[in-house]
Parts: sequence; C-alpha cells; structure tokens
Amino acid sequence: MRKKALITDDSILMHALLRDLFRKLDFEIDVAYNGKEAVQKATSTQYDIITMDVTMPVMDGITAVKEIMRINPTPILMVSALTTSDADVTIEALREGAVDYISKPSANNFEDSEVNREILLKIKSISSIPKDRLRTKKTQERFTPSIKTENKIESRPAVEHGNKVNKVVLVGSSTGGPGLIETLCKNIPHNYPYPICIVQHMPAAFTKSFASRLSSISSLPVHEVSDGMLFESGNIYIAKGGSHLHFVKEHSQRVSLKVYPKSDVKLFLPSVDEVFNSALTAFSGSQLLGVLLTGIGDDGAKGMLAIKNAGGMTIGESESSAQVYGMPRVAYEIGGVSKQLPFSDILREVQNFS
Repeated sequence: MRKKALITDDSILMHALLRDLFRKLDFEIDVAYNGKEAVQKATSTQYDIITMDVTMPVMDGITAVKEIMRINPTPILMVSALTTSDADVTIEALREGAVDYISKPSANNFEDSEVNREILLKIKSISSIPKDRLRTKKTQERFTPSIKTENKIESRPAVEHGNKVNKVVLVGSSTGGPGLIETLCKNIPHNYPYPICIVQHMPAAFTKSFASRLSSISSLPVHEVSDGMLFESGNIYIAKGGSHLHFVKEHSQRVSLKVYPKSDVKLFLPSVDEVFNSALTAFSGSQLLGVLLTGIGDDGAKGMLAIKNAGGMTIGESESSAQVYGMPRVAYEIGGVSKQLPFSDILREVQNFS
C-alpha cells in the first residue's frame, strides 16, 4: 500500500517543490493551504507524514500541530525558513510533538543534491515512525518520565564554574532529539560537577534559539558555543549549527572550543562524530561519557566506537524509546555501545556519572 502525505503550505510553489520530492518516494499526495484545512484533513484521514509550514493564514503551523497531535497524532515535519522568528516557532512545534523540520526549499536550491538527500532521508524515516512512538502530551511522560535527583547527586557540594574539568559528558542527537535534550537539561542539578556538550543537528539560526530555551529551564548555564569559548565545569554547551565543533587543549591545560566552517565531507552540521573524536584529542577516554540518542543515519557511531576503544563509557538509546532508531542502532552494530538503554535510564546514568 502506498504511503500518504499531506503537504500543508499557503504557497503553490512550495506545494510543487515538495510534491516532486514525495513523488520520488511514490507517495500518495494531498494538500492543504492553511493549518485549519490540515487539521480537518488529518482528522478524517490517516497520513503517514504531514509537512507543516510555520506561517499561514487562517491557522498557523504551531496551532495546527497542537490540534493534530491532540486529535489524531501523526508524524509531522515542519518546513521552516532559516529566520530567528521561524526558529522560535519551530522549536515550540517540536515541543508540541512535531518530529523534525527541514529548511524551506526554494527554486534556487531545490536542485542541490545535498538538500534533496537530507529531505528524502527525513521523509523516509519520519513516515515510518509507529504512531505509538510519537510524543504527544499524553505519551510524553511515558517516554521521558520525571526523574527525581538521587541522593548521590544531592549530597555533592556546589560546583564553582571554571573549576578544572575532570570528566566530560558528550551527547549527540538528531531527529526526535530536542524534547529529550530539554528533559536532560531540566533534570541536571545545579551542583553537577562536569561540563556537558550537546550536539543536536540544527542550522545556525536554530541553535541560538534552542540554547536560549534550554537556559530558561536549566539550573546550569546553557551556551550556544562561540569560537574560543572556554570549556568549563558546571556549564552546558550547545554546538553551533551550520559548523563543526572541536576541542583545543591550550598550553595552560585549559580547554577551549573552536568553531570550524562547513565542510563538504559531512552531511550533518554540526557533526556528532567530529565532536566525539575531537574530545579524544583534549581528554583521555576514561574521562568521557558518550551518549547517542535518536536520529537518522549513522552520525556519531564511529565517534562512540573511538571513545569506547579509548576506555570511555558509551551509552546508546535503545529501540524501545528511540523515535528514530538510526544513529544509536549503527553505533550498537559496530560495537561502539557499552550500554544500550531507554532514555529514562540514560538520564539516570548521566545524573550519576562519576
């Protein structure tokens, strides 16, 4: 049976561009010109995937996402312009249950093979997500239960920011990851003694907004990484979108963060593999905890294996909780995972890392 897609946008040109992509995957295609029409169609028809524009007349994208996820949960792919305002709304849509987003294609970049490859990968993966794996208001607690900080952590003395870095937590995620990252940051206590570096596949306009959102809910400072920033205990760092992140050990033995421009080698920017492998140039393997969460493709798998082989601890999200069991699956298959756990258990492992 052919899969069904609903394209939601008030632009006829965008309908045409997205329709061409879905046709490459042999989808049955329907269209909606605003959020209200999308909600009406999603109520009466079970689509395998819905693309959702952010700004539309009658009903906007975020309102439509909330309604669809309440009435008939469906995998939703946001189609967002690379602007600050769209970034804020798109991240809110991800919190409301949308699975992922793509940068809005244009007639100029539509023939770009890299752009097409990313969109096609996301369409194929997202349209295959089982309905019971979608994170709605009702299922959020089941996937990411509230976890009380254990006594081991509560007894730790407050950490002075800037103290010598003894251990490092590295987290990589992609599709389905933003909600998990929010839960992680919300549940890390104020006296957590190590820095946490998070690589979430996002464009540059999104990571600044994402870091700002995380900072508002975390008891630790959350920073979007800037070039030359010091890497210090008691802080959470979000890799800047659209570029690679490396660790640099200085003559003083302090570690700083270096932001590198886009490379033609990697599809995803920032790359989890780049960060995980770079961490091994500044820290010993035994100092590292590598965590790989839900995501499309294989980014991070080789980095996990390198950390494990160097004596570090690595944890991959299990299929039981991963919205897209891609990145952690590859890491597990190549032997890069010390433990494979559902997200709720991963959170406990990060909380109690020592």
